[in-house]
This record gives sequence, C-alpha cells and structure tokens, in this order.
Amino acid sequence: MTSRAPDVARVARLGVVGRGRVGSALAAAFRDAGLDVDGPAGHGDVPAGCDAILLCVPDAAIPEAAAAMAGAAPLVGHTSGATSLSALAAAGGHAFGLHPLQTVAGSGTRFVACGCAVAGSTDVAVEAARELALRIGMRPFEIDDSRRASYHAAASIASNFLVTLEAAAESMAGAAGIEPADARELLRPLVRSAVENWAELGPERALTGPVARGDWKTVEAQRAAVEAERPELLELFDALVARTRELATGDGQPA
Repeated sequence: MTSRAPDVARVARLGVVGRGRVGSALAAAFRDAGLDVDGPAGHGDVPAGCDAILLCVPDAAIPEAAAAMAGAAPLVGHTSGATSLSALAAAGGHAFGLHPLQTVAGSGTRFVACGCAVAGSTDVAVEAARELALRIGMRPFEIDDSRRASYHAAASIASNFLVTLEAAAESMAGAAGIEPADARELLRPLVRSAVENWAELGPERALTGPVARGDWKTVEAQRAAVEAERPELLELFDALVARTRELATGDGQPA
C-alpha cells in the first residue's frame, strides 16, 4: 500500500446513490454514525465533493451508474453481493464492494453486528470498504470476486428462501384452518428456536422432527395432506424430505 493510501481510504464524506430500501437505510445509518452523507440521490444524480460514492442500485444498473460517476470521487463502490467489481470500471479510481449480510426491509434497518462482505480493486479500496463497514458496526469479511456467486447463493438460501419456506408452512397452516396472521404468530417461536439451534449446534445436532427420527408413517401422512390440500407444494415437500434424510443419516453433511 502506498504512503497516500490512508488518506485516500479515509472517508469523511460519502455520497449514496439510489433511493430504494438499501440506499435509504445505509444513508440513514452512516448519517446516524456521524458521517457526512450526501443523499440518497436519484439515479443519474452525481454527489459532489465526496471521498467515496456508494451505488445502491439494481445489479443491472451498476455499469451505467458507474459511468455517470466517472471522475466524481476517488472511490466508487456498489452494494451488490453477486456483481463483480469490473462493473464499476467506467467510474475510474478505486472500486470497492460493500454488501451487508442483512435483510433490508425499510429505512430503519439496523446494521450493527451483522456481517458485511467487502472487496476492492486495490488495497486502498479494501481498506475504505472495511472502514465504512466498521463505521456502522458491521463485521467486515473479504470476498474474492471469483467466489461472489457462491457467497450470494448462501445469503439467498439463508434469507430469501427461508421466507419462501415459511410461506409454504403458512399455506399448510391455512389448510389446517389457521388464519395467516395467527399462523405467523404461532410458528414464529418455532422458527426462531430452530434457527438459533442451527447457529449454536450446527445442522446435524439441531435437526428434529419425524424425518430425523425415522418416523416415516408420519412423513407419509404429512405428504398425503400436502398432496390433497396444497399440491403445488408437493415437489418442494419431497425435495426437502430427501435432503433432510441425507442430513439426518450423515449422507449430506456440509463439506
């Protein structure tokens, strides 16, 4: 790292581009942490006088947004978990990635203690990304561009797909005569305890239920109910039973 790196990497004024949930939440978090923040700005607007500009735009829009920022700041980054830093090439300077490992449902999202995947085209860029992550209490860890797809798949399975799975559970609860709001309230403690057990014990020790104990009579009764009441969920049910059986028997343990 050059002698100039610490000055370049130190971000005193940050421009945020993108008025969606991520841009709004990050702008608020950085501002609350005492950083001078310009934005969130709309697409095409160029923040002025910033040490770094963070693009919180859809993945497909990153190259165009980066081109609009050409020469506007020594550091330009994006918040995509899956997109290569090469998408920022048109901006020039030091490119960085800052992807909070957090679900962002609104502008009040808190980032304290959550993970944050960082990357940079230079040592300066990596340092700046780490500094920004730490500024709002996140835990930065570096991800190589070549492994972004695997990392982002893990994030999607853990969060997006979990919501899809719980929607399926909610649907089956409806088949049992339980209203959606009641189902979510009743299932919430079960979901939370399962996630906490997985985090503390690992998947093998945390696994419970009829598949784990080999109660195939109960599994068949469940399958028959799914087929009769929510046939659109049968393929998902069968796939989950098969994968759960592999996990329970030790045939599908994580590498």
